[in-house]
Amino acid sequence: MVKIAVDLMGGDNAPEAVTKGIMEAVKDDGTLEILAYGLEGSYNGDHPQIEFIEVTEKVESEDDPVRAVRKKKDSSLVRAAKAVKDGEADACVSAGNTGAIMSAGLFVVGRLKGVERPAIASLIPNTSGKGIMLLDMGANADNKPKHLYQFAEMASIYMEEIEGRKNPEVGLVNIGSEDNKGNEITRAAFELLQESDLNFTGNFETRDIISGTIDIAVTDGFTGNIVLKTIEGTAKSMMTEIKDIFLKNTKNKLAAAVLKNDFGRVKDLLDYREVGGAPLLGLDGYVLKAHGSSDARAIHNAVRQAVRMAESGALEKIKAKVGGQS
Repeated sequence: MVKIAVDLMGGDNAPEAVTKGIMEAVKDDGTLEILAYGLEGSYNGDHPQIEFIEVTEKVESEDDPVRAVRKKKDSSLVRAAKAVKDGEADACVSAGNTGAIMSAGLFVVGRLKGVERPAIASLIPNTSGKGIMLLDMGANADNKPKHLYQFAEMASIYMEEIEGRKNPEVGLVNIGSEDNKGNEITRAAFELLQESDLNFTGNFETRDIISGTIDIAVTDGFTGNIVLKTIEGTAKSMMTEIKDIFLKNTKNKLAAAVLKNDFGRVKDLLDYREVGGAPLLGLDGYVLKAHGSSDARAIHNAVRQAVRMAESGALEKIKAKVGGQS
């Protein structure tokens, strides 16, 4: 039996979408238990597998992340994270303020011994059919070579234990595929990765994220966040443009009717709702960041992903791998 703590108040569509999402999750899994943290009146469901826990505070999107976590101790986010820390829940899920989720992870759940910088990892769907994990997605604006190396170690364990990918391939995001490309940080990180026991395939150019076949792309948080936002913006603009073209005139509308299923598959390919959420790697517990615009389907998938994380034993393997490093 797995118990997941959920922040009902996090995200653009909270609490309605979050409530609907967790209701769908327990319908699919008869053994799953959910601790739902929210303000008074935020939960109107009635399900024996869901325990609603009323809180008095909420972390807002405009709040300073660190200050909010330290001051709003009875917020839905902090209480969900504390449930993981106290062993009351096996993992927590929130679609709220990214910085606050990372702060709650660091100050409430705690960082793993040996991990210098936790990272936000995102599994990006692509044409390979399996997706690629990109990290860091913005937990750290600046990184050292060793940080990138640790990201690769943690992501490799995650992908093998949770996504079922044996000996996952790791690439280092760079401006070229040649071994000597990049700045001082990436060149030093390249050497660390090349000398490791990881399945390192060399430098990786971001143009191959949508079509590439490697499993993990490692970069600093500043670059990773820009790459992710660029992909999201491009995908949204392309789908809007395609829709406008097919609605332009009667002939195009007829063509759209014929190709509806095919373009539906393209839309699904770039749909963040299908991948669940972004795990925070390097914490002493499982914390999952769902997309800020998550609807019920996205929350449902995020909870399912959190269950897989909790059942995997990946955390113990990450502890064993990086715990003695300094």
